[in-house]
Amino acid sequence: MAIAKSELILNEDGSIYHLNLKPKHLAQNIITVGDPDRVNQVTQFFDKIELKIQKREFHTQTGTYKGQRITVISTGIGTDNIDIVLNELDALVNIDFKTRTVKKQKTSLYITRIGTSGAIQPDIRIDSFVASEIAIGFDSLLHFYDSEHIQLPEISNTLAKHLEWDKNKSTPYAVSYDKKLGDHLISNSIQRGITVTNVGFYGPQGRVLRIPLQDNKLNQKLASFEYQANKITNLEMETAGIYGIAKLLGHKAISMNAIIANRATGEFSQTPKKTVEKLILYTLNKIASFVK
Repeated sequence: MAIAKSELILNEDGSIYHLNLKPKHLAQNIITVGDPDRVNQVTQFFDKIELKIQKREFHTQTGTYKGQRITVISTGIGTDNIDIVLNELDALVNIDFKTRTVKKQKTSLYITRIGTSGAIQPDIRIDSFVASEIAIGFDSLLHFYDSEHIQLPEISNTLAKHLEWDKNKSTPYAVSYDKKLGDHLISNSIQRGITVTNVGFYGPQGRVLRIPLQDNKLNQKLASFEYQANKITNLEMETAGIYGIAKLLGHKAISMNAIIANRATGEFSQTPKKTVEKLILYTLNKIASFVK
């Protein structure tokens, strides 16, 4: 059955609505970044760039690094944008735009997020790297989908009880990374962790400028939480959405976090751009050697 024009929206040139991309523009290896300017920070290391397209906050470049074709795309901030980007990336490879029908043979994308993050444990060093084995979403994105089968309720329910979670907030959900992709990208220089994906940057992450918080001990509670001897390591704003939508659509995802702030110690990196570039090069070299 054909997907209605109101559901699968295409531009006049046949590209997908928000990303402005056509299927031929997309590589199977995807790197997502939040900041549109960070796309150039990644592709500066490419051997060849074949495509540059930008629409709104969605900046895309496709090229080659050490023989691997890679697409780098900016998502903007937040899981609402992740909902757009992940669904449209999937449509580009798994829906026939001419017939508007789902393809019988599906393609799995390999999605690596490279982003900045703040640690909540005092022993996590500034300018170090954390890979998210588990992501816990404080947004509501996954609850709009039939997603219980990919969630880890034993973690999210235990955390909600530990936090004395307010009933007016969205119910937390937990999802895991793709182990094969993650294990390839993670080495001894990368710490494994549990990442919380927040719904905002200020109050939802325990920052106070002028508005009092509903729970001014939230970050301390997060830092003291343990599940099977594993602690929550860091906070950011996209990973849980990426993991959830990727799993629902049959894609593989891992989030690589550059720690540029430590909320427990109050430190901030003196060289955030250098730290991110170090993580970019590390990740590119790992992707270049990945065997699917």
